[in-house]
Amino acid sequence: MELKGKTAIVTGAGRGIGQALALEFGHQGCNVVCCSRHKEEVEKTAKLIREEGHRALALAVDVTRPKQVKKMVEKTIKKFGRIDILFNNAGSFQAIGGLWEVDPELWWHDVTVNLRGVMLCCQAVLPYMMAQDEGIIINMNGGGATVPLPGGSGYGCSKAAVMRLTDTLARELEKTGSHVLVFGMGPGLVRTQMTEWQVKTEAGRKWIPSTGQAFQEGRYRQPEECARATMELIRIACPELNGRNFGVGMDFEDIKRRAAEIKEKDLLVMRSR
Repeated sequence: MELKGKTAIVTGAGRGIGQALALEFGHQGCNVVCCSRHKEEVEKTAKLIREEGHRALALAVDVTRPKQVKKMVEKTIKKFGRIDILFNNAGSFQAIGGLWEVDPELWWHDVTVNLRGVMLCCQAVLPYMMAQDEGIIINMNGGGATVPLPGGSGYGCSKAAVMRLTDTLARELEKTGSHVLVFGMGPGLVRTQMTEWQVKTEAGRKWIPSTGQAFQEGRYRQPEECARATMELIRIACPELNGRNFGVGMDFEDIKRRAAEIKEKDLLVMRSR
Protein backbone atom coordinates (compact mmCIF):
# COMPACT_ATOMS: atom_id res chain seq x y z
CA MET A 1 0.00 0.00 0.00
CA GLU A 2 1.26 3.48 -0.88
CA LEU A 3 0.92 5.42 2.38
CA LYS A 4 1.02 9.03 1.20
CA GLY A 5 -2.43 10.57 1.56
CA LYS A 6 -3.87 7.57 3.40
CA THR A 7 -5.57 7.84 6.80
CA ALA A 8 -4.28 5.81 9.75
CA ILE A 9 -5.84 5.40 13.19
CA VAL A 10 -3.45 4.50 16.01
CA THR A 11 -4.79 3.64 19.46
CA GLY A 12 -2.63 4.15 22.51
CA ALA A 13 -0.83 6.89 20.59
CA GLY A 14 0.05 9.11 23.54
CA ARG A 15 3.38 7.52 24.38
CA GLY A 16 5.74 4.61 23.77
CA ILE A 17 5.17 2.42 20.75
CA GLY A 18 1.87 4.09 19.88
CA GLN A 19 3.46 7.51 19.69
CA ALA A 20 6.33 6.16 17.58
CA LEU A 21 3.81 4.55 15.23
CA ALA A 22 1.78 7.73 14.89
CA LEU A 23 4.90 9.80 14.17
CA GLU A 24 6.12 7.31 11.56
CA PHE A 25 2.75 7.28 9.80
CA GLY A 26 3.06 11.07 9.71
CA HIS A 27 6.57 10.80 8.24
CA GLN A 28 5.11 8.60 5.50
CA GLY A 29 2.60 11.30 4.56
CA CYS A 30 -0.48 9.83 6.22
CA ASN A 31 -3.32 11.66 7.89
CA VAL A 32 -2.96 10.36 11.44
CA VAL A 33 -5.71 9.95 14.03
CA CYS A 34 -4.04 9.73 17.44
CA CYS A 35 -6.20 8.08 20.08
CA SER A 36 -5.77 7.52 23.81
CA ARG A 37 -7.73 7.82 27.02
CA HIS A 38 -5.45 10.74 27.89
CA LYS A 39 -6.29 13.70 25.65
CA GLU A 40 -3.26 15.76 26.71
CA GLU A 41 -0.87 13.00 25.63
CA VAL A 42 -2.34 12.52 22.16
CA GLU A 43 -2.53 16.28 21.69
CA LYS A 44 1.26 16.34 22.10
CA THR A 45 1.67 13.52 19.57
CA ALA A 46 -0.63 15.24 17.08
CA LYS A 47 1.25 18.52 17.56
CA LEU A 48 4.55 16.83 16.70
CA ILE A 49 3.01 15.47 13.49
CA ARG A 50 1.58 18.85 12.51
CA GLU A 51 4.91 20.56 13.17
CA GLU A 52 6.37 18.38 10.43
CA GLY A 53 3.73 19.58 8.00
CA HIS A 54 1.34 16.62 8.19
CA ARG A 55 -2.30 16.35 9.19
CA ALA A 56 -3.27 14.88 12.55
CA LEU A 57 -6.36 14.58 14.74
CA ALA A 58 -6.17 13.94 18.49
CA LEU A 59 -9.07 12.10 20.12
CA ALA A 60 -9.71 11.01 23.69
CA VAL A 61 -10.99 7.44 23.35
CA ASP A 62 -11.48 4.54 25.73
CA VAL A 63 -11.32 1.59 23.34
CA THR A 64 -13.43 -0.56 25.68
CA ARG A 65 -16.43 1.78 25.27
CA PRO A 66 -18.49 1.12 22.11
CA LYS A 67 -19.95 4.63 21.93
CA GLN A 68 -16.52 6.27 22.18
CA VAL A 69 -15.09 3.95 19.53
CA LYS A 70 -18.01 4.70 17.24
CA LYS A 71 -17.45 8.45 17.67
CA MET A 72 -13.74 7.96 16.95
CA VAL A 73 -14.60 6.44 13.59
CA GLU A 74 -17.27 9.04 12.81
CA LYS A 75 -14.89 11.92 13.57
CA THR A 76 -12.18 10.32 11.43
CA ILE A 77 -14.52 10.01 8.47
CA LYS A 78 -15.76 13.58 8.94
CA LYS A 79 -12.20 14.95 9.09
CA PHE A 80 -10.42 12.82 6.47
CA GLY A 81 -13.16 11.08 4.47
CA ARG A 82 -11.83 7.52 4.74
CA ILE A 83 -9.96 5.00 6.92
CA ASP A 84 -7.14 3.01 5.35
CA ILE A 85 -5.21 1.67 8.33
CA LEU A 86 -6.09 0.77 11.90
CA PHE A 87 -3.29 -0.13 14.30
CA ASN A 88 -4.74 -1.57 17.51
CA ASN A 89 -1.90 -0.69 19.86
CA ALA A 90 -3.70 0.25 23.10
CA GLY A 91 -2.96 -2.35 25.76
CA SER A 92 -2.85 -3.11 29.46
CA PHE A 93 -0.65 -5.31 31.67
CA GLN A 94 -1.52 -4.48 35.28
CA ALA A 95 -2.26 -7.87 36.84
CA ILE A 96 1.04 -9.53 37.77
CA GLY A 97 1.16 -12.62 39.96
CA GLY A 98 -0.01 -16.18 40.28
CA LEU A 99 -3.64 -16.63 39.33
CA TRP A 100 -4.53 -17.43 42.96
CA GLU A 101 -3.22 -14.07 44.17
CA VAL A 102 -3.97 -11.45 41.50
CA ASP A 103 -6.81 -8.98 41.74
CA PRO A 104 -9.52 -10.44 39.50
CA GLU A 105 -10.69 -6.99 38.49
CA LEU A 106 -7.20 -6.02 37.27
CA TRP A 107 -6.88 -9.39 35.49
CA TRP A 108 -10.16 -8.84 33.67
CA HIS A 109 -9.25 -5.23 32.93
CA ASP A 110 -6.17 -6.45 31.02
CA VAL A 111 -8.31 -8.85 29.01
CA THR A 112 -10.94 -6.17 28.39
CA VAL A 113 -8.50 -3.60 27.03
CA ASN A 114 -6.39 -6.04 25.05
CA LEU A 115 -9.19 -8.10 23.52
CA ARG A 116 -12.49 -6.22 23.74
CA GLY A 117 -10.75 -3.01 22.68
CA VAL A 118 -9.33 -4.67 19.56
CA MET A 119 -12.66 -6.26 18.71
CA LEU A 120 -14.61 -3.01 19.07
CA CYS A 121 -12.16 -0.99 16.98
CA CYS A 122 -12.08 -3.62 14.23
CA GLN A 123 -15.86 -3.85 14.22
CA ALA A 124 -16.21 -0.07 13.96
CA VAL A 125 -13.81 0.49 11.04
CA LEU A 126 -14.67 -2.58 8.99
CA PRO A 127 -17.88 -1.27 7.38
CA TYR A 128 -15.89 1.64 5.90
CA MET A 129 -12.93 -0.46 4.82
CA MET A 130 -15.20 -3.11 3.32
CA ALA A 131 -17.21 -0.48 1.44
CA GLN A 132 -14.03 0.88 -0.17
CA ASP A 133 -12.75 -2.74 -0.52
CA GLU A 134 -9.35 -1.71 0.78
CA GLY A 135 -7.69 -1.37 4.14
CA ILE A 136 -5.23 -2.88 6.59
CA ILE A 137 -5.81 -3.72 10.24
CA ILE A 138 -2.80 -4.50 12.43
CA ASN A 139 -3.29 -5.94 15.91
CA MET A 140 -0.49 -5.71 18.47
CA ASN A 141 0.70 -9.04 19.82
CA GLY A 142 2.69 -9.49 23.00
CA GLY A 143 4.61 -11.84 25.24
CA GLY A 144 2.74 -14.83 26.53
CA ALA A 145 0.60 -15.28 23.44
CA THR A 146 2.38 -18.38 22.13
CA VAL A 147 4.29 -19.55 25.22
CA PRO A 148 3.31 -19.49 28.92
CA LEU A 149 4.06 -16.26 30.79
CA PRO A 150 4.03 -17.13 34.51
CA GLY A 151 2.71 -14.17 36.44
CA GLY A 152 1.06 -12.64 33.39
CA SER A 153 -1.84 -14.96 32.66
CA GLY A 154 -4.36 -12.21 31.93
CA TYR A 155 -2.07 -10.45 29.48
CA GLY A 156 -0.94 -13.70 27.85
CA CYS A 157 -4.46 -15.08 27.47
CA SER A 158 -5.71 -11.85 25.95
CA LYS A 159 -2.85 -11.68 23.46
CA ALA A 160 -3.35 -15.31 22.45
CA ALA A 161 -6.99 -14.46 21.84
CA VAL A 162 -5.96 -11.48 19.72
CA MET A 163 -3.84 -13.79 17.56
CA ARG A 164 -6.83 -16.06 17.03
CA LEU A 165 -9.06 -13.06 16.33
CA THR A 166 -6.54 -11.84 13.74
CA ASP A 167 -6.51 -15.00 11.64
CA THR A 168 -10.24 -15.69 12.11
CA LEU A 169 -11.17 -12.17 10.97
CA ALA A 170 -8.87 -12.56 7.96
CA ARG A 171 -10.68 -15.76 6.95
CA GLU A 172 -14.09 -14.13 7.46
CA LEU A 173 -13.13 -11.26 5.19
CA GLU A 174 -11.81 -13.66 2.55
CA LYS A 175 -15.08 -15.58 2.70
CA THR A 176 -16.98 -12.44 1.68
CA GLY A 177 -14.52 -11.65 -1.11
CA SER A 178 -13.19 -8.56 0.68
CA HIS A 179 -9.69 -7.30 -0.01
CA VAL A 180 -9.25 -5.87 3.50
CA LEU A 181 -6.20 -7.42 5.16
CA VAL A 182 -5.52 -8.21 8.83
CA PHE A 183 -2.12 -8.81 10.44
CA GLY A 184 -0.51 -9.21 13.84
CA MET A 185 2.67 -7.40 14.86
CA GLY A 186 4.88 -8.40 17.78
CA PRO A 187 7.19 -5.63 19.04
CA GLY A 188 9.48 -7.75 21.20
CA LEU A 189 10.56 -6.30 24.54
CA VAL A 190 10.35 -2.51 24.42
CA ARG A 191 11.10 -0.26 27.37
CA THR A 192 7.79 1.49 27.96
CA GLN A 193 5.65 2.50 30.92
CA MET A 194 3.99 -0.92 30.72
CA THR A 195 7.19 -2.94 30.88
CA GLU A 196 8.74 -0.60 33.47
CA TRP A 197 5.87 -1.67 35.75
CA GLN A 198 7.36 -5.17 35.73
CA VAL A 199 10.60 -3.76 37.12
CA LYS A 200 9.24 -1.23 39.60
CA THR A 201 6.75 -3.50 41.37
CA GLU A 202 7.56 -6.30 43.80
CA ALA A 203 5.23 -8.66 41.92
CA GLY A 204 6.92 -7.85 38.63
CA ARG A 205 10.40 -8.47 40.01
CA LYS A 206 9.25 -11.77 41.51
CA TRP A 207 7.30 -13.17 38.58
CA ILE A 208 8.92 -11.60 35.52
CA PRO A 209 12.56 -10.96 36.52
CA SER A 210 13.68 -11.41 32.91
CA THR A 211 12.41 -7.92 32.08
CA GLY A 212 14.66 -6.23 34.60
CA GLN A 213 17.60 -8.38 33.55
CA ALA A 214 17.06 -7.46 29.90
CA PHE A 215 16.90 -3.76 30.77
CA GLN A 216 20.13 -3.95 32.74
CA GLU A 217 21.88 -5.70 29.85
CA GLY A 218 20.44 -3.42 27.16
CA ARG A 219 18.54 -6.28 25.52
CA TYR A 220 15.42 -4.42 24.47
CA ARG A 221 14.09 -2.64 21.42
CA GLN A 222 13.21 0.98 20.83
CA PRO A 223 9.61 1.98 19.98
CA GLU A 224 10.83 3.33 16.64
CA GLU A 225 11.95 -0.18 15.62
CA CYS A 226 8.37 -1.42 15.83
CA ALA A 227 7.19 1.59 13.84
CA ARG A 228 9.70 0.96 11.07
CA ALA A 229 8.86 -2.76 10.95
CA THR A 230 5.18 -1.87 10.64
CA MET A 231 5.90 0.27 7.58
CA GLU A 232 7.79 -2.67 6.06
CA LEU A 233 4.86 -4.98 6.73
CA ILE A 234 2.45 -2.57 5.07
CA ARG A 235 4.81 -2.25 2.11
CA ILE A 236 4.75 -6.02 1.43
CA ALA A 237 1.13 -6.61 2.47
CA CYS A 238 -0.63 -9.07 0.16
CA PRO A 239 -3.47 -11.63 0.33
CA GLU A 240 -1.03 -14.53 0.76
CA LEU A 241 0.07 -13.08 4.11
CA ASN A 242 -3.42 -12.25 5.36
CA GLY A 243 -4.13 -13.23 8.96
CA ARG A 244 -0.50 -13.92 9.84
CA ASN A 245 1.67 -12.64 12.64
CA PHE A 246 4.94 -10.78 12.23
CA GLY A 247 7.60 -9.33 14.45
CA VAL A 248 10.28 -6.69 14.68
CA GLY A 249 13.57 -8.00 13.34
CA MET A 250 12.04 -10.15 10.61
CA ASP A 251 13.44 -10.04 7.08
CA PHE A 252 10.44 -8.59 5.27
CA GLU A 253 12.07 -8.88 1.86
CA ASP A 254 12.46 -12.61 2.47
CA ILE A 255 8.87 -12.83 3.67
CA LYS A 256 7.73 -11.11 0.48
CA ARG A 257 9.65 -13.63 -1.64
CA ARG A 258 8.21 -16.54 0.32
CA ALA A 259 4.61 -15.29 0.51
CA ALA A 260 3.20 -18.16 -1.59
CA GLU A 261 5.11 -20.74 0.45
CA ILE A 262 3.98 -19.14 3.72
CA LYS A 263 0.37 -19.44 2.63
CA GLU A 264 0.73 -22.99 1.31
CA LYS A 265 2.42 -24.26 4.48
CA ASP A 266 0.20 -22.14 6.75
CA LEU A 267 3.14 -20.49 8.50
CA LEU A 268 3.27 -17.52 10.91
CA VAL A 269 0.01 -18.52 12.57
CA MET A 270 -0.97 -20.04 15.91
CA ARG A 271 -1.80 -23.70 15.34
CA SER A 272 -1.90 -26.95 17.31
CA ARG A 273 0.42 -29.27 15.42
